[in-house]
Amino acid sequence: MDILLQFLLLVVGFVMLMKGADWFVDGASKIADKFGIPHLVIGLTIVAFGTSAPEAAVSISAALKGSVDLAISNVLGSNIMNVLLILGLASIIYPLAVKPSSMKIDIPFVFGISILLLVFGVLDGQIGRVEGLIFLALLIIDIVYMIKMAMSGKGEAEEIEEADENDTIPKLLALILIGGVMIVWGSDITVNAATAIAQKFGMSERLIGLTIVAFGTSLPELVTSCVAASKKETDIAVGNIVGSNLFNILFVLGSTAVITPIAYESAFIFDNVIAILVMAVLWVLACNKEKKVNRTGGIIMLVMYAAYFVKLIM
Repeated sequence: MDILLQFLLLVVGFVMLMKGADWFVDGASKIADKFGIPHLVIGLTIVAFGTSAPEAAVSISAALKGSVDLAISNVLGSNIMNVLLILGLASIIYPLAVKPSSMKIDIPFVFGISILLLVFGVLDGQIGRVEGLIFLALLIIDIVYMIKMAMSGKGEAEEIEEADENDTIPKLLALILIGGVMIVWGSDITVNAATAIAQKFGMSERLIGLTIVAFGTSLPELVTSCVAASKKETDIAVGNIVGSNLFNILFVLGSTAVITPIAYESAFIFDNVIAILVMAVLWVLACNKEKKVNRTGGIIMLVMYAAYFVKLIM
C-alpha cells in the first residue's frame, strides 16, 4: 500500500506542478498586459520561464534536499524525451516543418550548450555557481537576441491570452500566488515520492529522474506538440521543444546551480552525450528539401528512444 501511495503522490505532484505553472503564467502575463508590456516581451520571458517552471522547481528542490541525481537527470531526461519521444510521436501524427531560423540558430545553439554542460561537468565534477551564472548570462543574451529578431519581423514569440475587464489585479495576483505555491509544494511532493519509489525498488535516482520524473515534467510539451501536429501547426511543435530544451539547460540548471552547486556524477556523461546526439539527429532528419521531419524520421526517433530506454533499465 505504501508504494501505491507514493505513486499517487507522484501523480498529485505532477498535477500540482502543471496546474500551478499554468495559473502562474496566466496571472503574470495578464498583469504584464494590463501594464502595457508588449506581448512579444511577455511571450519570450514570462511564458517561456513559466513553461520551464516544473523542471526548475523539481531540480532546485532535489538539489536542496541532497537528491543531486534527480536535479540533473530531470533535465537530461526531459531533453532526450522531448526530441526522441515527443517529436517522434508528433511527426508520425503529421510531418513537422522546421523553420530556417531553427535549422541555422536554435538547434545548433541547444547542441552547443549541451556540449558546454558536458564540458563543465567533466572538468569540475559539478555544475557550480560560476557555471550557473554563465548559463543564465547565455539565456539573457538569447532572449535579447530573440526579441530583436521578433521586432525586426524575422522571428516570433508565443501568443498570449489578453487580459479583459474580468481579470482584476487582485484576481491575477491571487492566481500568481496560488500558482507559485502549487509549483513549490508540487515539486516537494514529486521529489519525495520519486525518491521513495527509487529506494523501494532499489532503483537509482538517476533512473527515476531520466524516466518517470522526466516524463511527468515533459507532459505540457507532449500535449502541446501533439495537439499542434494534429492541427498541422507543426512549426509550433518543433519550436516548443527546442525552446524547452534550451530553457531546461540555461534556466533550470543555471538557476539551480546558482542556488546550490550540483554534483555531476560520471554516470551522467552517457546521458549528456545522448542529449547532444539527439539534437544532431533532429537537425539531420530535418535537413532535406522540404525542411521537415517526416514519419520515417519519427519512427527512427522512437526506435532510438526505445533503445535508450532499454539501455537504462538493463
